[in-house]
Amino acid sequence: MPRPADDDLPVAAHACANAPATPGARTTAAPATPDARTTAAPAPDALVALSAEIVACRACPRLVAWREASAANPPARFRGERYHARPVPGFGDPHARILVLGLAPAKDGGNRTGRVFTGDRSGDFLFAALHRVGLANQPTSERADDGLQLCGAYVAAAGRCAPPDNRPLPNERDRCAPFLHRELALLPELRVIVALGAFAWEAALRAVEAAGGALSRLIPRPLPRFGHGAEAAAGPYTLLGTYHPSQQNTFTGRLTPEMLDAVLRRARDLS
Repeated sequence: MPRPADDDLPVAAHACANAPATPGARTTAAPATPDARTTAAPAPDALVALSAEIVACRACPRLVAWREASAANPPARFRGERYHARPVPGFGDPHARILVLGLAPAKDGGNRTGRVFTGDRSGDFLFAALHRVGLANQPTSERADDGLQLCGAYVAAAGRCAPPDNRPLPNERDRCAPFLHRELALLPELRVIVALGAFAWEAALRAVEAAGGALSRLIPRPLPRFGHGAEAAAGPYTLLGTYHPSQQNTFTGRLTPEMLDAVLRRARDLS
């Protein structure tokens, strides 16, 4: 399969051109402390550079083989499309105050389109909700050049490659983790992390712990447990939990649009 040209690489950070997200009360978000966070301005160029580094990664042979095999043998509905077939970076507003964190790209979603939660049913459900609460300029996310912009939000996955059975191995998880650690550092206005599922919840806590110093000391012990609607302090961030918008959850009613909207509204209000 031919590799995409460098100028086809997805851009990690997109400035939000429309109005900012609806403001809300900043009631319980943990305040920044002088030694825990800086007042540095967002660094969109650094996010773009990190995006390119993520896309070039080939550190996990099993995942490289799976993502490329998925592209070489697509389902009939995608036959003839050019797959991204590489790791998928984060996407959104470099001024984001909310990070929405998922598990990993879908093999025929982000692995195909090159943008996280784009081109699959989970993304349809997620971006419709982000639009309803004022964090996205449109309710759909079909391809990387469809005009989608996020307003005050950034979306990423804990794992950057599509894994077999949606289950990264522990060593694959650990190799990928530093990308999230670095994204947190490059989003200095971030206040809230919305974890889509238990895997993302744990990844967020590990990322804050990995920062060390004042950040890790602010995480409660024992570590807070995931649940839909769960809320916990995680260093200078408020961590919110929601069930993942997978078809397994949305088709069965375990996660409804109203349930996801409520968590995202809470994130918006805390931010």
